[in-house]
Amino acid sequence: MEEPVLSIRGIHKQFYGNTVLKGVDLDVGAGEIHGLVGENGAGKTTLMNILFGMPVIHETGGFGGEVWFKGSKADFRSPGDAMTAGIGMVHQEFMLLPGFTVTENIKLNRETTYPNFLSGIAGRRMETLDVPAMRIDARRALDKLEMSIDEWIPVAGMPVGHMQFIEIAREIDKKTVSLLVLDEPTAVLTEGEAAGLLRAMRIVASSGIAILFITHRLDEVVEVADRITVLRDGEVVGRMKGGEAKVARLAELMVGRSLEQGARQGDEGRLSGAPVALRLKNLEVDMPGEVVKGVSLEIRKGEILGLGGLAGHGKLGVANGIMGLKPASGAVEKNGSSVPLNDPKGALNAGLAFLSEDRRGVGLLLDDSVEDNIVVAGMMAQGKFLKRMFLLPLKMRDNGAIRSHASNMVRKLDIRCTSTKQRVRQISGGNQQKICVAKALTLEPDVLLVSEPTRGIDVGAKERVLDELLRLNREDGITVIMTSSELNELRKICDRIAIMHGGRISSVLDPGASDAAFGLAMAGKEKTADAG
Repeated sequence: MEEPVLSIRGIHKQFYGNTVLKGVDLDVGAGEIHGLVGENGAGKTTLMNILFGMPVIHETGGFGGEVWFKGSKADFRSPGDAMTAGIGMVHQEFMLLPGFTVTENIKLNRETTYPNFLSGIAGRRMETLDVPAMRIDARRALDKLEMSIDEWIPVAGMPVGHMQFIEIAREIDKKTVSLLVLDEPTAVLTEGEAAGLLRAMRIVASSGIAILFITHRLDEVVEVADRITVLRDGEVVGRMKGGEAKVARLAELMVGRSLEQGARQGDEGRLSGAPVALRLKNLEVDMPGEVVKGVSLEIRKGEILGLGGLAGHGKLGVANGIMGLKPASGAVEKNGSSVPLNDPKGALNAGLAFLSEDRRGVGLLLDDSVEDNIVVAGMMAQGKFLKRMFLLPLKMRDNGAIRSHASNMVRKLDIRCTSTKQRVRQISGGNQQKICVAKALTLEPDVLLVSEPTRGIDVGAKERVLDELLRLNREDGITVIMTSSELNELRKICDRIAIMHGGRISSVLDPGASDAAFGLAMAGKEKTADAG
């Protein structure tokens, strides 16, 4: 048997007395696509941090076991060591420089240069950038991913799906890469974009590069992986060949229980005669990559309305415009009263709450604790978790109430953290997403807008988040507007689904409508349906 490119043997790791990896073994061969799956908190991120020499590992006592790379024992002390050795990695969160062009991001720290007069005196650092050569390299990497964007436009304002392809193009462009680690590369992509990326992965693997594919989209890992390793609670609980794996079996191994399959059935006619909770009138939103061009829509009280469509057609712009995060015009009414546009606090005071698709940029205070993140919006917008200071007209934090509420939300949403005092930056991406959900729920809104609520969340956590949204709707009467790239999730819990195309509503469909009807609507080939 050919020696593997990567061999991980008996890896153990503890954080502050909490064991997160328990004797993990893993091999990845040249030209192999190896899938690594597991719930958030299963240990995937910690394992990758060890492989990539992240400082957090060495700052917390190191690890037990051995890592072998290309036949030699490796002990990378920094990401730079790992990259120099030939490991490329695309993280869940983007590592791009917004003010730089696509080419500049792809070639960053590996720029092509040529000598000039100054460099002859001061050395290579003063050489001139060979921009045409850099653009050719960038174009070649983008073409391999079937990405048609201009290689010389700025990254700032691009849709997140485009940015993910640029991240991967940067790694593909490196000539020394022997192992490419992809951490949730399709989490922000539409189904079409994800299919293109899977094709590109096969092309990359066929060139002899080993790929370690970490994902929560089990259908994708079954489709593309040669072998699959399943982690649960820091241990390997399953290994199988990709062609023999079944999504249901992988899900059961990941969560340790059988998961419900298929769509839920709503109560027939339950919204008949319900008043309008939120009315949009000719809403226009200037959101780069997700422009909204005049949406009029009525959402009934007690409804779960889905917003779907392909990336770049405006579905994400609707909620961002309503909540005042992007410039908007038109009108929004809640229970007949006007909701101020371009005024985030005004939207919160009107009883709206928002879970953004950009959890790091908008949703979280990364260097603050779990509990502070959960309660901060409630404290600032609604004066919650504050108590009067004796007879003085001052209020102070009610730490007991904060901790009690945060602990309850951690239990309810199964947020994996060492305590509610842990910094959010130290927590996995999926659990960060659940903290955003808890933050929105803390506002106790009448209308809850959620954008990509399950992005980056494993299959078991997805079910819990969807169940919680359904419970809030059915038991607490909260009207929910859910924007998602996952059509199956929209069909599972929504009463109606509005499909966006070209910045407008293409059609409003019943969840039980045919796949063909949804496909036509996403292609903009259906007439605008009655939005009432």
